[in-house]
Amino acid sequence: MSEIESEAEPQRPILPGAGRGVTIGIACGLAAALIWGVQAVVSRQSVADGLTAADVTILRFAAAGLLLLPLAWRRMRPFPVGALGWRRALLLTLLAGAPYSLALVGGAAFAPALHSSIVTPGLIPVFTAALVFLVLGERASPARLAGLALVLLGVLLFSWEALADTPSRAGAWIGDLLFVLTAVMWSLFGLLTKRWGADAVDVTIVTCLLSLVSLPLVALSMPVTLLQAEAGAVILQTLYQGVLVGVGALFFYTRAVALLGAARAALFLPLVPVVTAAAGVALLAEWPSRLEVAGMVIVISGMTLALRARTG
Repeated sequence: MSEIESEAEPQRPILPGAGRGVTIGIACGLAAALIWGVQAVVSRQSVADGLTAADVTILRFAAAGLLLLPLAWRRMRPFPVGALGWRRALLLTLLAGAPYSLALVGGAAFAPALHSSIVTPGLIPVFTAALVFLVLGERASPARLAGLALVLLGVLLFSWEALADTPSRAGAWIGDLLFVLTAVMWSLFGLLTKRWGADAVDVTIVTCLLSLVSLPLVALSMPVTLLQAEAGAVILQTLYQGVLVGVGALFFYTRAVALLGAARAALFLPLVPVVTAAAGVALLAEWPSRLEVAGMVIVISGMTLALRARTG
């Protein structure tokens, strides 16, 4: 997912007659939230289908990398890193490329689908605010701090049963810790892309192509079961993780930012756990506990408050 940032943009009212662009922007924001929301369920399904984190990572970046290769060949000069340069490109790939996917999908082997869409998106704005303060010295507004405090409370409440290793959530704490790691990685990634003024499309191309090059190392160093997997499972992960998540979600979200602005586009992100919760029940029969529902509501409320708040 993209960095949650709304501080640089003034709030402008969207008028009812603002035009077709607003409608398209809203549709794109909803599409991105839908794709990201179902991603956690698809990742969890990969575990049931006998695929490993390495399998899913290979399928994701092989599909996305090959799909983006023609665009990269025309757009990126020098090929394949463009204006980013090798040092920045490699660092961003370590944070948001294959290692990020391995941690995110690896967490799905231990925790229910809903956990990845609560812990990771919930903690990204918290870690981002902390990094911005530590690195840039920027303080968040009281309203944003209140929202982030709500997020922390909600994540703690949501993960309580996992952290306590209760029978219903045995081993889920391992997945939750991996989701915390992905939140840290994405927060660093977001801070660096913003600080460097990196283009979102260029960053996506670079992280996909450099991850594509690293896939043989992933295959040699981690368990791979692709040859034993059912064709349907492989096709599902290839199309969803590689095409929809790797390319489609980026296009829809960046289009929403262009048409609505970064602040309003970010307001679609709290919909992600709602979509995951519904999809998890419908497709995996994974019912959240009452404590997890309460934590989810608090996290979504905190995210919404933090995203709508101005900086101090």
